[in-house]
Amino acid sequence: MARPYKPGPKQFVFTVGDGNDQQVSVGDPQEAYVAFSAFFRGRESDSYTVTDEPARQSLVLRPRLGVISRISEAGRPRSEHLRVDRPNRYLPSAMLFFENGYAGLDRFGQWFSDLSDLDAPPETRGAVRAATITTHAAALEEVARIWAASGIVDPSDRYYVFFDSHGVDDDGAERAVLLRLIGFLGLERVDPPAGAAEGEVWVRTDPRLEVECARWS
Repeated sequence: MARPYKPGPKQFVFTVGDGNDQQVSVGDPQEAYVAFSAFFRGRESDSYTVTDEPARQSLVLRPRLGVISRISEAGRPRSEHLRVDRPNRYLPSAMLFFENGYAGLDRFGQWFSDLSDLDAPPETRGAVRAATITTHAAALEEVARIWAASGIVDPSDRYYVFFDSHGVDDDGAERAVLLRLIGFLGLERVDPPAGAAEGEVWVRTDPRLEVECARWS
């Protein structure tokens, strides 16, 4: 469960590995985001680390590798890694970290504990992720997460549109998960209407899906 953000001041450390660390004291997540955005855009580095030392949690952005990592050393140490398909994903991940730390990124994408898993093709990563989802409740939650990240409801209210305006080569891992879970849940996929982007996936509304997507809206 995401931990609530406690009113500031709160301290973070921004690092790029050259010894030029920046410590900031902020009153809220938005202030932290503004400070880190300037830090991130003002440097060229292989990695950018945000550390919340009191919470013993870190976020690591690796744009040249296309990877985001989240690390927690509190309690049972753990780290997870996410393949990033689009460069505009880095700063939003930082905002989620500023808001709710490690847990704030739960819904951000497909996290893997083994960094080497990210080298697999998107379809393989998606298949691995889908194989871990074995209940209808978990499958609905995952479908709703994917929809919340990139989807809309068709103006007719008859369809949920996934990967709105995306190309067919975009979001390969997420697409693989979605297509497997549609079948698992018995949802009805329909052909997109003329003029829809080639990467969109249209699914007929279903009471179960409506309830779960409402929670993510």
